[in-house]
Amino acid sequence: MAVNTTPESALPVGEVSRLIGGWIDRLGAVWVEGQITQLSRRPGAGVVFLTLRDPSYDISVSVTCYRQVFDAVADVVTEGARVVVLAKPEWYAPRGQLSLRATEIKPVGVGELLARLEMLKKSLAAEGLFAPERKKPLPFLPQLIGLVCGRASAAERDVLENARHRWPAVRFEVRNVAVQGVHAVPQVVQAVKELDDIDDVDVIIVARGGGSVEDLLPFSDEQLVRAVASCRTPVVSAIGHEPDNPLLDHVADLRASTPTDAAKKVVPDVGEEYERVRMLRDRARRCVEAFVDREERGLAHALARPSIEDPHRMIDERADHVASLLDRGRRCLGHHLDRAASELTHTHARVVALSPAATLKRGYAVLQRADGHVVRDPGEVTADEALRARVAEGEFSVRVDASVDAQADA
Repeated sequence: MAVNTTPESALPVGEVSRLIGGWIDRLGAVWVEGQITQLSRRPGAGVVFLTLRDPSYDISVSVTCYRQVFDAVADVVTEGARVVVLAKPEWYAPRGQLSLRATEIKPVGVGELLARLEMLKKSLAAEGLFAPERKKPLPFLPQLIGLVCGRASAAERDVLENARHRWPAVRFEVRNVAVQGVHAVPQVVQAVKELDDIDDVDVIIVARGGGSVEDLLPFSDEQLVRAVASCRTPVVSAIGHEPDNPLLDHVADLRASTPTDAAKKVVPDVGEEYERVRMLRDRARRCVEAFVDREERGLAHALARPSIEDPHRMIDERADHVASLLDRGRRCLGHHLDRAASELTHTHARVVALSPAATLKRGYAVLQRADGHVVRDPGEVTADEALRARVAEGEFSVRVDASVDAQADA
């Protein structure tokens, strides 16, 4: 129930602490799951102190229990172990501190862990975080690789040495983090986010050597899975060995069986690439040579054709044919001209023979009146009429004698 207060009627600190303790007392006992980060078992003390932590949300709470409660699981529970406890929340009023009073502690078994991981896997898969279409392709030759791994670990050495052996010019941006324990999840998440914010980083490798199921639990944490799913940079998971399969493998853009395998998949081998370039260069050379040979054969075949080998031959053959036609045309034209000349000569002779001029040359004359009409009848003229007489060599004027009329009358 809410407490009504004002600046004039403020509650004392002790009263507020008492009220908080009353509210907490009404919660009752609850089962709580977490990871033990601190464990204090003082010799002779009847109470055991420990800290229970949620690595996904970086939250811790103090837990106390009687020695006989902890002694029941002391052989299997140590720092870093995951447990579930039945505890009642308690409020220590003098210090204003919340703690849990445990009455039962149970270690979380491997089978139970695997069952929970499977449920989480199905839940995340249903959201589509593991869908193949979300996977981003890796660059062919990354210039800068982000590496998240343990400090001075075998995984770091394997990735760096193998990558630089395959491509000596490759560069790394390394983030050393805790890869197991209560601090692993927040540190790995922070490192991944930092590398993802660097524009020059082309791919991120999260690497760790093998280990037990409990050791690899941080890489199945939901917070880490969602952080990797939201990365814009391709992420490669290289956790454990071949049988190990944390949830990070499913959300990552590429899964490598080992850190060494991650180096091989991310960085190309300079020797292999050089050999591939040599093979492609040889193949290109063979293709060009084959093309040139084919074109040379085609050119040789074309040059072997008579029209190309002796281009004047066709002209010479056509020239002889043209000369033959020209000679034939000249002969035909000559024959036509000779025949036409002969016909013209005969026609001219006939024309000359029938021409009035020829008649005139035989001594005849043509009389024409002044208007140009030819006189054919003596009755057409009158006495003393002037006429024009035309002879072979010219013409002259004549006049009709008066006796013409008398003869015409007679």
